[in-house]
Amino acid sequence: MTVCAIEITTTARFAIAADGSYAARLAGDGEARYPERWTLAGPEPYAVPLPLAQPEEADSEVLALADGRVLIHRRVAERHAFALLYPTGGPGAGPRTGELVLGAVRPPSGTDGAEGVRVSLLPPSPDGHGAFALAVSDTESTVWQVAGGAFGPVARVPGRCSGGVWLDRTGRMLALDRTLDGTTKAVAVDLGRGGEVSPLLQIAEGSEDRLLLADPDSGLLLIRSDAPAAGEPRLGWGVLGSSRPVRFPECLRGEAGTPFAVQPGQALMPETCGVALRLEGGGIGLWRPADRHLFRLGAPAGWLGTGLWSPQGRLHLPYATAEVPCGITGLTLPVAPPPPVRLDPPPAAPRPVPLQQAPL
Repeated sequence: MTVCAIEITTTARFAIAADGSYAARLAGDGEARYPERWTLAGPEPYAVPLPLAQPEEADSEVLALADGRVLIHRRVAERHAFALLYPTGGPGAGPRTGELVLGAVRPPSGTDGAEGVRVSLLPPSPDGHGAFALAVSDTESTVWQVAGGAFGPVARVPGRCSGGVWLDRTGRMLALDRTLDGTTKAVAVDLGRGGEVSPLLQIAEGSEDRLLLADPDSGLLLIRSDAPAAGEPRLGWGVLGSSRPVRFPECLRGEAGTPFAVQPGQALMPETCGVALRLEGGGIGLWRPADRHLFRLGAPAGWLGTGLWSPQGRLHLPYATAEVPCGITGLTLPVAPPPPVRLDPPPAAPRPVPLQQAPL
């Protein structure tokens, strides 16, 4: 199964690895929660529970890596701890869970312990092996590498940052939504150059411009901005590196949905990429920039809130119910209806002329 576009958040409790081979979620209810790994690269998906001696807290985060291990982020007292989980055990010993402790992010001196710093996992690195976290304080945001390399900070960005979107396939360019001086603008952070920060979205002076999703193959960017109408955030799209302005389709006007996947493999053809949106109320929206039409569909029972596209335009949606604890269903972007044909009214029929008035 081929990777979908890079997802902007891992807080949906179901995180898909960068290459689409594995996924992870925090399963269970109440005080009996445990990590669960899904294997997606096969004829049928299947899940492997990864419980430890002690159940996990409800606010723990998980992330699947391309090698099958699951990264877990836990809040322990005043620090944020990270570890890798993997299935183990020999014949006759039964399934067990191995754990490799990686390190912890501690609040800097002068802050109010763990309450003074918000730490969250960033989307999976495109290389499939690295993992990063974002630590946000009142005045500064720090990108930490927590797996796939030396544990530690790799970039410091002035201001409070949120979001997180990868702009390339190498895991070097990271986009963050930075709030500075009361305004939020998306910026690009170059992890290969010590965290160098450069502007990414500058739609209008004073506008709130956030990057929601990006596809490195086509350059398609999904944006939310209030530039078209002050105080009314709207969904728009643009192309990375293009000189053309961001477009805000009328079919997305007033739509508060959040894009979670975009069709990969459409090199240099951003208009043809299928985009999936998580709509308010639990529905799913399917849209393509070239069609200018949003299809609204009901979500499958037990849908886990995310999914991935194949290059052929098939959207795979994970779900879990009592009858099917590990399932994948598929959707295909419908064909947009043709634009209405405008017909000019026929010319008026000539008025009959009485015989006595007819010209000779």
